Amino acid sequence: MSSANLPIKELGETPLVGEGVTFKSISETVCRVTENKAPRGWWIGFLLALTFTGVMGASIGYLFWTGVGVWGNNAPVYWAWDITNFVWWIGIGHAGTLISAVLFLFRQKWRTAINRFAEAMTIFAVICALIFPGIHVGRAWYAYYMLPLPNEMAIWPNFKSPLIWDVFAVSTYFTVSLLFWFVGLVPDFATLRDRAKNKYRRIVYGALALGWRGANRHWQNYERAYLILAAISTPLVLSVHSVVSFDFATSLMPGWHTTIFPPYFVAGAVFSGFGMVMTLMLLTRAVYGMRSLVLMKHLELMNKIMLVTGSLVGYAYAMEFFIAWYGANDYEWFVFKNRAGGPYAWAYWTMISCNVISPQLFWFKRFRTSIPVMFVVSIFINIGMWFERFVIIVTSLHRDFLPSSWGYFRPTLIDIFTYAGTLGLFFTAFLLFIRWVPMIAIAEVKGVLPEADPHHEPEGHAGEHGEGAHTPATAEAE
Repeated sequence: MSSANLPIKELGETPLVGEGVTFKSISETVCRVTENKAPRGWWIGFLLALTFTGVMGASIGYLFWTGVGVWGNNAPVYWAWDITNFVWWIGIGHAGTLISAVLFLFRQKWRTAINRFAEAMTIFAVICALIFPGIHVGRAWYAYYMLPLPNEMAIWPNFKSPLIWDVFAVSTYFTVSLLFWFVGLVPDFATLRDRAKNKYRRIVYGALALGWRGANRHWQNYERAYLILAAISTPLVLSVHSVVSFDFATSLMPGWHTTIFPPYFVAGAVFSGFGMVMTLMLLTRAVYGMRSLVLMKHLELMNKIMLVTGSLVGYAYAMEFFIAWYGANDYEWFVFKNRAGGPYAWAYWTMISCNVISPQLFWFKRFRTSIPVMFVVSIFINIGMWFERFVIIVTSLHRDFLPSSWGYFRPTLIDIFTYAGTLGLFFTAFLLFIRWVPMIAIAEVKGVLPEADPHHEPEGHAGEHGEGAHTPATAEAE
């Protein structure tokens, strides 16, 4: 008997869902979150996040009214929290494309329980990131200079500027990610439509389902579109954050002018993205009882990826120091010595502790499978990756070539409120997502069940369709 024909248990594979999970129980577990009343905790979190979003709106309004002087940016630190937050949010959005597209192309079935989280997080993080290019230019009403349209106004951007490359790269990434997310949702919207008990839910989810009926032709078109979008999205994982790194790497500024930035930024983006996915997933998994669909296996595999990417980031940190020393450029070497021992040494060593030291706990299975440990480490990763961007930007600028031009950046309340407000916007969108949209891909999780195989024969049933067997017809009905 060939190994291809052996049952899953004989092959020794770890199941991707909990014991006793069926097609019907998957639909019930996921759909009940959108069908039942929101718990009190959801309302508390939503109102708190909405309050911070309002604070962001007020801060941006005050910025437009008064000018960028309300920020702490000043000579010689012309870029500070604005670009730090932009790069940080773009990085967080990278895990969605990696989990959904890259792992899909490599046929990693364990992605099915977590890809919807990551895809949604990508959309919301990129929205938060796109706020900062528009407001850090000073006169925001001239932000359309970043785009080449309308040409009849004879407005031609400087296409040699990496800031313009950012506009095209990030907008393309957002568009493809949004399409990829929506296409994956179509079968699940149809499930919600068919389960709807009132007219309004039936109309809204029916419109979003685009007439999906589960026909063979529908599945063929769906799988073809999903594969094409995954193939388009995969190069974006590498290209988008590489382009973001060109904002720095193409300059002549010591501390920025280095060729290691593109791969270093990509690894860091995936690292921070997985950290945020882990933080959100552990919370929603516990609150909404998704333990039978998001298993310890999924969490452990994510921890392994964070260990790998965290080690790559640590290697990049070491190589930066080596290149600065080996290059024998006094200015370059000064910047890196200043990072580790200068006025911002506290930020540098916070970055090292959070990004390099804390993920090393995942070498040990005991910590890799501990919910409290992985939750704390995921928060440390997000803190550390924010400090990484801060260290790269501010410590490279605050001591100019002349000591008379040296300065020290301190954020103002408007800096802090704007950043806290983007966190509020992110969590407002995320809470609305888990309230009205299936947070786990129902159709994809069903696809990894043994019963999804048309040749599957339930244990203890010799007949072709014995009692309790799931045929494609019953699977569609459920």
